[in-house]
Amino acid sequence: MRIQAKTLTAMFGIAGAIGMTAAMAAPNWSGVPAKDVQLFYPGQSSWEWVLTDHPGAEKFRGGKDCAACHIGDEKNMGALLVSGKKNEATPIPGKPGSIDAKVQFEHDAQNMYVHLEFSEGNQPNAKMDNTYATKVTMMLDGGDVPEANRAGCWGACHEDSAGMPSAGGSDRTMYLPKTRAHLSRQGGGDALMPADALAKLKASGYFLEYWQARLNPGAPAAAANGIIFDKLEETKPTAVTAEATYSGGTWSVTLSRKLNAGAGFVPLVPGKRYTVAFAIHSGHTAKRFHYVSFERSLVLDQGNADFVVGKK
Repeated sequence: MRIQAKTLTAMFGIAGAIGMTAAMAAPNWSGVPAKDVQLFYPGQSSWEWVLTDHPGAEKFRGGKDCAACHIGDEKNMGALLVSGKKNEATPIPGKPGSIDAKVQFEHDAQNMYVHLEFSEGNQPNAKMDNTYATKVTMMLDGGDVPEANRAGCWGACHEDSAGMPSAGGSDRTMYLPKTRAHLSRQGGGDALMPADALAKLKASGYFLEYWQARLNPGAPAAAANGIIFDKLEETKPTAVTAEATYSGGTWSVTLSRKLNAGAGFVPLVPGKRYTVAFAIHSGHTAKRFHYVSFERSLVLDQGNADFVVGKK
């Protein structure tokens, strides 16, 4: 039996303001080129670890990006990390080390769409998120966050974030390194740069946007999006739409938003180079015990990138 779940305009009540009808005009994905993206279990590997204790830290500090060394090895890395033999103090028994996703992009005159198709495998129930079984996220960098451009999600994942080794019980969210007054091997803590410096950073485009679909089989998909700057902050009402189907153990998920969603969002324009990365929380996980991809480049219409987004 095929179970369909679509976000409905009435759920958000803002169709005129931010184009919630976008999901209804999603592309026919059967005609859109797809690329394989492997997401893997990262354990407790932080931005600070990448810069210091990672075996490739010297190469990374010298300019080599994560994707340049590690794309193609995600399955092996995930299997090692999920086993608890490296960078994971409390592994979840039986959790798969990786998830394979097919990813597609397309845009029209008003909106950009991203489509992920994947099977989660046999996921143990982590009992961390009692509301949603699965969450699918795309990170988007407008080109002004060098940490994300070089390392995808790791640019915002720190040693002192919630659930990480130096968190000390804190519920600290993801954040970007330049927002902190000081960054050590244990992270940046809660001491921020002065307010005027933060304002300049944000105005320059130094923030990440995320799009998220929150999923339960047999229920409507819920959309969310927000910004990662000095913390993760959800945008309400959301500028993103989500729709999903679940059939035979496979999720088919589409996220979309307007190309120009206004102030505080990454403007999507032809020819400009962007960075995207993906995350999947499976098995009722939250904050960690998720899967992540390495960074991928993206352009609209034409250019040199991992994803060249065609216009329908």
